[in-house]
Amino acid sequence: MELSICSYSFHRALEAGNQDVFQYISDCYSLGCTQLDLWNGHLPLLLDDKTRPPSSFTLEYAQLTSAEMDYLAQIKAAADHAGLPFGCLAVDGAHIYEPSPEARHAQQIRAYRWLNIAEQLGAQQIRIDSGGPPEMPEDVLEVIVTGYNDLIPRAGEKGMEVVIENHWGASRIPENVMRILGAVPGLGLLFDTGNWPEDMRETGWTQCARYARATHLKTYAFDAEGNETTVDIPRAMRILQESGYQGSWGIESVPRQGDEYEAAQKSVALVRRVLGATSA
Repeated sequence: MELSICSYSFHRALEAGNQDVFQYISDCYSLGCTQLDLWNGHLPLLLDDKTRPPSSFTLEYAQLTSAEMDYLAQIKAAADHAGLPFGCLAVDGAHIYEPSPEARHAQQIRAYRWLNIAEQLGAQQIRIDSGGPPEMPEDVLEVIVTGYNDLIPRAGEKGMEVVIENHWGASRIPENVMRILGAVPGLGLLFDTGNWPEDMRETGWTQCARYARATHLKTYAFDAEGNETTVDIPRAMRILQESGYQGSWGIESVPRQGDEYEAAQKSVALVRRVLGATSA
């Protein structure tokens, strides 16, 4: 069984200064993970200034400095020491659609930069959001398709797969996700059990599971028996299995209350219990 925990699961600890990327690696090892699913917020030294003018985003900006390469080498060495390869790097701040060509170009260069970062870590996948409004008219879809078609071969040259997540904007709507995936050969889905509008969750699960290449099994709260009380995670996992899912069982724990590490432990225990029951 392949198991992973997206580092966003510890974003509060990160913000409080109680965790960094190296502690995340250590925590994943302690929790029994088999790979690392890093969120780029855990790489603060590599995040750019969001106030940068679009004109500053040149191809040169996408290249990494020697100091950045050294930083990534340290992270990779820590991961190698723990015996944990990098799975999916979830990137915020490099989505494809923006209304203006200048803003789209800046996002494209940001995405190139994160492809270079993911390559240094040896990541297997990179999550790049589509952006775009929920209604996603044809002209918006065209921009999104063009953007992914540009990124996918670049990622392939670096040995990684590009995935879209049902995350925000256009990609929260199941029909949009299927339209994008149907129009872009080689694009995979990071299947998040949450993020759909409540009245579209069932559609998202049943219609999009067959495209899944990675998962965020999103957990919020547990009862005394260790069951998730807000969403039927076992059912979502069964749908994925019946759709032929073969990837890592990635967790994104976002506890409404309580300790993030404890919530991650409960999430891991739940996933192991469900998989044990389905394989018995």
